[in-house]
Amino acid sequence: MANKAQTALLVTGVAVGVFIFIFMSALIGGLAEFILSRTVGDISHITIEAADLDPAVLITAPGHVLAVTERGRTRTATLSEAETWLPLIEAVPGVKAVSPQIGGAGFLTRGAQVSQVSVTGLMPGRESAILDLDGYIVEGSARLGPGLIVLGRELTDDLALSRGQSVRLQSAGGVTALLTLSGIFETGNGAMDGARAFVGLPVARTLFAMPQGVTQIEIKLDDLNAADATALRIRALTDLDAVPWTDGAEQLMEALNAQAQTGYFLKTFALITIVIGVASALMLSTYRRRPEIGIMRAMGAGRNFVVFVFVTQGALIGLLGGITGAALGYLALLPFPPREAFEPGTLPMDITQGSYGLAITLTVIGAVLAAILPARAASRVDPVTAIGQ
Repeated sequence: MANKAQTALLVTGVAVGVFIFIFMSALIGGLAEFILSRTVGDISHITIEAADLDPAVLITAPGHVLAVTERGRTRTATLSEAETWLPLIEAVPGVKAVSPQIGGAGFLTRGAQVSQVSVTGLMPGRESAILDLDGYIVEGSARLGPGLIVLGRELTDDLALSRGQSVRLQSAGGVTALLTLSGIFETGNGAMDGARAFVGLPVARTLFAMPQGVTQIEIKLDDLNAADATALRIRALTDLDAVPWTDGAEQLMEALNAQAQTGYFLKTFALITIVIGVASALMLSTYRRRPEIGIMRAMGAGRNFVVFVFVTQGALIGLLGGITGAALGYLALLPFPPREAFEPGTLPMDITQGSYGLAITLTVIGAVLAAILPARAASRVDPVTAIGQ
């Protein structure tokens, strides 16, 4: 009875260690996914921007350059052959969505109120290709048809605008369009909610006098971690300067790496706890079972057989405890929302990153290693001395 209680207690201890291992894996992995989704999920994973246009050079001399630009006109850099490149980019493996865009500065006017905004022209039907505009809409629709505009909640509050009302949008070049507010979004980002305007690509072409081409192409990938390799492939295919999101995101990458290393340390400590627990319990079991071991040795059992018995016991304890802890961990993580439904203020637990198979495998290996020392001690027991105890 005592041996059964000891075994049950040992299995329970291993299960608790595995449960902690799985819980920490799901928490660390889910937190990393949450951070990435909030920082990188709504931005372009790869961006192709038109090169800035240089002014015309009239005279060059050693140490001197004479250039000229047209007065009263702005020269906008464009990707004039964007329509040709889109099918090529969309065919690249791993590319989830492509959004050709026209961007520029403008002014929203309603009565005497004027607000400076950053204007982004999106292709109708691809409004949520990069930024999940549909998911952030709080009033109206994200659809960008002719004569429609979508603004942020903070901006509409400043201008006292409501859905269905008209507003004037003037580009930096002086072109004005009268547009109807069709949707209001709220991302929680003040810079975007208070100074960003989305219009359809045809409207942007009119505002910025751009009958063809775009100013940039934004690309969303299935796996954002493949941005560097995919950007290189797009550069080789199109000869365009495709820039991955990782450029200039060194601090974010360092923070994510530090978080991952913290997770490794925590899971390692949980595994070490399991090994120490199994080793100490088996060592105690060896001491208590010395008479039994002595009888086994007296009846002809070899040292290798005794080692095999204790190592097998350790492996079975690790396997049973690992499966129990993995099952409990999975059941405990079921009530948490999936990664697609993470919300601020809640624990971002990702059930898919519980590392269940890894936890069971490492636990069995750890239990076997922990059983080797007690097994070797048991194999060296003198039969006569052990039976006499």
